[in-house]
Amino acid sequence: MKAMRELTAHRVDNHLNRKLDRHDWLGGGVLLLAAAFVAVSGSTVSAGAIRGWYAGLDKPEWSPPNWVFGPVWTVLYLMMTVAAWLVWLRREKEAITGALAVYGLHLLFNAAWSPLFFGLRNPDAALVDAILLWATVAVNIAMFYHIRLLSGLLLVPVLLWVSFAVSLNAAIVALN
Repeated sequence: MKAMRELTAHRVDNHLNRKLDRHDWLGGGVLLLAAAFVAVSGSTVSAGAIRGWYAGLDKPEWSPPNWVFGPVWTVLYLMMTVAAWLVWLRREKEAITGALAVYGLHLLFNAAWSPLFFGLRNPDAALVDAILLWATVAVNIAMFYHIRLLSGLLLVPVLLWVSFAVSLNAAIVALN
């Protein structure tokens, strides 16, 4: 078992030339909790409005079924967390503060969208937030990419999905 942990730690970040320590795992845990908080708070706000207010909105024909959003965001939050954790692991070799600050802003815009759209029932404000989210994800990709290639690449699906979400949000604004 100990050999497996050592092998796994080496594979996760072999460029560190050291074993993962408790600070590495603690940072990963904090990043996971932050993403989980954003995910749970967003789903809590949206749950009641999906069947009521949201169901009554006019949506474009290409709008996916409601059940698609939960699984997609779950996978994206996991990818975002891994990307940020891999950046965190470079903290001794790279200046990561700016990249993780932008990641925090990215989570903040992500967390704000559901309360704006579903809680306040304000698709216009949510659209502004979604555009800001898109911009922070794009900047985050560039910053993460320069620190750790894989971290930047892990955020590309997030940018693609947020691009789709911005389009859907804009279509809902236009139709209603």
